[in-house]
Amino acid sequence: MKTKIIYLLMACILLVSCQNLNRPSGKMTRVERVVSGQTIEIADRSAAVPVLEPIRLIGIQAPDIRQKPWGEEARIELEKLTLGQEVLLEFDVQEKDRFNRLLAYVWFGGKLINEYMVKEGFALAEPDFPNTKYMERLINAQERARLMGLGIWNPDQPMRQTPAQFRRQIGNRE
Repeated sequence: MKTKIIYLLMACILLVSCQNLNRPSGKMTRVERVVSGQTIEIADRSAAVPVLEPIRLIGIQAPDIRQKPWGEEARIELEKLTLGQEVLLEFDVQEKDRFNRLLAYVWFGGKLINEYMVKEGFALAEPDFPNTKYMERLINAQERARLMGLGIWNPDQPMRQTPAQFRRQIGNRE
């Protein structure tokens, strides 16, 4: 009987310690503005005058804001989820992108917002090497959205070009 209790206690300790490993950590901050379906802004209060700092969600590619109707829908959904909310920014290997935006996974209410945007068909999962901590989750979320026909995967009105293809096409016209 004593042996069973010891094994049970060891199993409980192991479960609790494993759960703590999966808990995200990072920086708590308030979302001040939503720029697009993949970019939010926070106030950098370290300066004398607070400045809005862009945060690019890692591992997703939302439709370009000019891609009708998906770009605006993605921005609106991200705004509903995060605007004015205290969110947790979790960082990965690379700190900033080529546009000098901070790169982060955004958590709110225990939900990985990057994953939610893909799972509901508001964005594509996009490998963002070397930032791959949640890539498997994002790919699985995309497969779910595709199979369910959600958002950009809606068979009645699918998104026909990736955001990168769309931007290249627009760039060629201008």
